[in-house]
Amino acid sequence: MSMKWIQRMEEEGETFVFRSVVQEVNVESSLLLYRKARQMFDERCFYWKSADEQFAFVGLGEAVTIETNNQTNTRYEEVATLWEQLLKRHDSPEKSRPILFGGFSFDPRQKISSEWDHFPSATFSVPEIQWTSREGKEVVAFHAIGTEEETTQRLRELQKKWEMIEKAPLQQLKEMPSHLLQERQVDRYERAVQDTVDKIRQNEAKKVVIARSLQLQFEDRVPVDTVLQAISEGQPNSYHFALPYKGSQFIGATPERLIEVKKGKVLSACVAGSIRRGATEEEDEQLGNALWNDEKNRIEHDYVVQMIRSVVSNYCTTYDIPQTPEILKIRDIQHLFTPVSGVLKEGVSIFDWVRELHPTPALGGVPTDVALNMILQNEQMDRGYYAAPIGWTDATGDGEFAVAIRSTLIDDSSAYLYAGGGLVEDSTVQTEYEETWVKFRPMLRALGGQVDELS
Repeated sequence: MSMKWIQRMEEEGETFVFRSVVQEVNVESSLLLYRKARQMFDERCFYWKSADEQFAFVGLGEAVTIETNNQTNTRYEEVATLWEQLLKRHDSPEKSRPILFGGFSFDPRQKISSEWDHFPSATFSVPEIQWTSREGKEVVAFHAIGTEEETTQRLRELQKKWEMIEKAPLQQLKEMPSHLLQERQVDRYERAVQDTVDKIRQNEAKKVVIARSLQLQFEDRVPVDTVLQAISEGQPNSYHFALPYKGSQFIGATPERLIEVKKGKVLSACVAGSIRRGATEEEDEQLGNALWNDEKNRIEHDYVVQMIRSVVSNYCTTYDIPQTPEILKIRDIQHLFTPVSGVLKEGVSIFDWVRELHPTPALGGVPTDVALNMILQNEQMDRGYYAAPIGWTDATGDGEFAVAIRSTLIDDSSAYLYAGGGLVEDSTVQTEYEETWVKFRPMLRALGGQVDELS
């Protein structure tokens, strides 16, 4: 049921209520619950797990959806307004805390025919069954919207469905079918890199991120559960997510937090500048030191720091941003990383933050508007939800959004992977091309592929 449809029906005299029932539960793990829910019911199933493992969420079905094809920055306000209007109808206890989960596209102006054609510029859902784990406390909430009679009946049905999920045996994960890997329009990517670097050298921009994609074509339908299990095991210190939409599944394990709001406090992160991991501990340390001391990467990282600092200074009463970055090490890659924290000003929502922070210079460029126009002109690819904000918010205003890198879009027997790099005046086509392979590795491995398949 869409929020816009509810509004139209209410204008015609219908009366809708938004009700919830909540109970404490204890499940073995969020991932196993997700697998059982998907195995039991052919419905949209949502997944989120924070990098620090303090919050996890599994959702099944849709009580209500909020979508827009708005191609301007007012899409964030539109989603926020519809969410506020929905919450005004909610008459259940605070502890049920309905969660709105979804994401925005990277740039809604990118309308090149692609695997993303059926996605709107933003899609969010409140699931009918919502399991959450917050700092060790687990609850399941059941949400229904409709007339009094309809919601009462539906809540009973959802509780029975949950009981079936709890009792269901867990099926074994399916093996990944064999596949063929295809690089997509490499010549176009290389031209885009060179053209963009040339413009940077002419002082038209300071930094621009250019991305490319791969396609894996499988002999059979891709087992989504298997992929999510693989990235959870392979990238443990990342944000894990699964966002379904009309038969497609957008899945990722991203290290990059965009924004977290929790009890009036704000956390963000500056992640930009990268290098591969070493084969030995000594080599790994040498590479990390080289990254930390590399002028190109430090400048690239500082662009992100300065941008986020400008937003934080406007939206926080106090804030803290360290003077120098740390090294963030994940399985395949090392990044320059600077944590950001602050105290939120009154009246600022998480969607305000998303609007102001997306895209960061790490995924767009500097200046932002110039970089986005260069990406639109040179990249000639619809990024869809890749490199875009994916996350959640609840009825109290708390929430968290991550930047959807290290991700894949799965559509039946096809999987699409995306990777990019930040271009500055001394960037080269070959170096940037090689860097994308490092960034492809996590998702390629989860899909049963190898980096050297095409060599």
